[in-house]
Amino acid sequence: MEKCILALDQGTTSSRAILFDSEQNILGVRQKEFTQFYPQEGWVEHDAMEIWSSQYAVMMEVIAQSGVNPADIAGIGITNQRETTILWDKATGRPIANAIVWQCRRTAGIVDQLLADGLGDHIKQTTGLVPDAYFSGTKIKWLLDHVEGARERARRGEILFGTVDSWLVWKLTGGAAHVTDVTNASRTMLFDIRTLDWDDTLLQALDIPREMLPKVCSSSEVYGYTDILGSKVPICGIAGDQQAALFGQTCFAPGDAKNTYGTGCFLLMNTGDTPCESKNGLITTIAVGLNGKVQYALEGSVFVGGAVIQWLRDEMRFFNESRDAEYYAQKVPDNGGIYLVPAFTGLGAPYWDMYARGAILGITRGTRREHIIRAAQESIAYQVADLVRAMEADTGLPLRALKADGGASRDHFLMQFQADIIGREVHRPAIRETTALGAAYLAGLAAGVWPNQEALTGLWKCDTVFTPAMEEAQRQKLLSGWNKAVGRSREWAR
Repeated sequence: MEKCILALDQGTTSSRAILFDSEQNILGVRQKEFTQFYPQEGWVEHDAMEIWSSQYAVMMEVIAQSGVNPADIAGIGITNQRETTILWDKATGRPIANAIVWQCRRTAGIVDQLLADGLGDHIKQTTGLVPDAYFSGTKIKWLLDHVEGARERARRGEILFGTVDSWLVWKLTGGAAHVTDVTNASRTMLFDIRTLDWDDTLLQALDIPREMLPKVCSSSEVYGYTDILGSKVPICGIAGDQQAALFGQTCFAPGDAKNTYGTGCFLLMNTGDTPCESKNGLITTIAVGLNGKVQYALEGSVFVGGAVIQWLRDEMRFFNESRDAEYYAQKVPDNGGIYLVPAFTGLGAPYWDMYARGAILGITRGTRREHIIRAAQESIAYQVADLVRAMEADTGLPLRALKADGGASRDHFLMQFQADIIGREVHRPAIRETTALGAAYLAGLAAGVWPNQEALTGLWKCDTVFTPAMEEAQRQKLLSGWNKAVGRSREWAR
C-alpha cells in the first residue's frame, strides 16, 4: 500500500486524529471531546493527562478503524491549540498542575506589571506580540509562582515547560524529545522572532529558568519516533493550529490570507520572509519554518467566534444543535437593530481590551430570539471585518479573496454575510480540515510523500465561492452600528 500521513489535531475542546493519503483523501477521522474547567471567573484550565489520553485514544482508534498498517504511516504531523501552557515533572511525566488555557485571563495583572516596568515596546519589537494574558509567558510565571517549589525544581531541570505540541511529542517519544517548532515558540511571548532564540530579557523579567524550555526546531523535520503496534513511526511535522491552517490552505505567497472559524477566529496573512510590524493592533508571528528559512505572517485573533453560538446553545438554550443557528438567523429579514458583542473574555485584535465584556444592544419590545441569534452570527463576521481592515492598512496589500475554514465555515448564511460585510469574495475549500491537512503537509514534506510546496498547491481545490451582494450604503450602516456597539462594551470590567 502507498504511504499515508497521520495528523494529530489537538484543539481547545477536542482531540482529533485524521489519516490522509498522498492525494489528500481522508482515510479515517476520530474525535473525542474533553473536559473544560472554569475554577474562577475568567479562568480556563485543561487536564493535560486528559489531553494526552484523548489524543492517544483517537490516534489508535483511527488506525484500527481504517485498517491501515502502522508500517504504512510515513509520518505524524501535530497541530495544536496554541499558548496553552503545561508544566510537568521530567521524572514522572505527570503535570504539576492543570494546563492554563489560552483563553484564561488570570495573568492580566502580570501583564500590567510588565507594562509598568517599561517592557511593552521590548515585547512588541522582540516577539512581534502585543503584551497580553493570552500568551504563554505569563502563564508559566503564574504556575512557577503558585506551585510550591516549582521554580527551584525548574532551575534544576526537573520541571519542563511545553505548549501542547511539546507535551504530545514528549509523551509519544517516551520522554526522548523535548522540542517545539518556531510557530509555537513565537506564541510564548518569550521568543525572539528574528534571532529565533529565547529572549533573556523576558525570561529574566518573568523569572523563568531557561533549563525548562524546549529546543526550538523547524516545522518540518524528524523530531523523534513513536512506537505504534511495533512500528517505529517518525513525528516529522509541527505547527500551531492557525499556522497549520494557513499552510493547509496553501497560502505560500505574500498577501495570501485565510480565516479559521473555530472557537475563536484567526485571520492570518502571509507576509513573506520579513516580519511586518503592525500599527493597527495585529500581531507579527512566524507562519512556518521550512528548509532552513522562516516565513512570517500578520495575525488577528478574535477570542470568541463559534463559541458565541455554543453559548446561545448551552447557556441561553436558544436551540439544541449549533447548526440550527443558521436556520433561525434566516427566519428574520435583518438583525432588527440588534448587535451582540461577544467580549466574554475581553476583546482581541485590533482592540486588545482585557476588560471589555459581552453586550447585547438595541433591544426593543419587538426583539425576538431570532434577532439575537442573527446578531450573534453577524458578530463573527464583523469581528473578522475589523481584522481585514487592520491587515490591509498594515501591509498596503489589498486582500484578493479570503480563504475560509473551520467548523463555522459550513454555515452558508455566515459565509455570505462575511463576503457582504468585507466586500470581497470568500473561498471555501473542498477539504474543510485544513488545520489537520497543514500538519499532514508539513509531515509529508519531511517524509518525502510530497517533493515540494508546488506539488501541494496543485492539490488545493475550492468548493464554494461566496460573492458580495450587499449595497455599499447598507454595509456602511451596519458597520457603523457595530462600531458603536463595540464602544459600549469596552473597559466594562475595569
